[in-house]
Amino acid sequence: MCPNAPGLQRQSGAGLPIALFIITVLSLLVAGMAQLQQASGESVSLQIQSQRAFFAAESGAQVGVRDVLEGGSCSALNSPISFSVPALSGCNASLACESVTANISGPGGNTVFSIASTGQCGSGMDQAVRVVEVRVR
Repeated sequence: MCPNAPGLQRQSGAGLPIALFIITVLSLLVAGMAQLQQASGESVSLQIQSQRAFFAAESGAQVGVRDVLEGGSCSALNSPISFSVPALSGCNASLACESVTANISGPGGNTVFSIASTGQCGSGMDQAVRVVEVRVR
């Protein structure tokens, strides 16, 4: 069998360009999936921080309601509140209070307290802030 036999033609392959094209397309797909995975992870992390900030604000509002009702005035508020429980570690709540006295019938007195609690968790790009406002008399 001689390579220059009259029945054999010289072959040129298209396998290498096709293989390079497939490798390029697959590498672009992998890079896109990696970016999607990273963005999804960051989104979940920020959502968790947001929930923690909401719970910090809500907990601060509950502490503020207790302080104001026991003390009878806005000056009884203790602010800011730092949390030591593991779920809210690194979070704090800042409280603000306003009181209005009006002629209100029924139990509970004539003074209405508006308590705004701002919960903050994280720092920098991972910071989340939520505000909860409560009115009590």
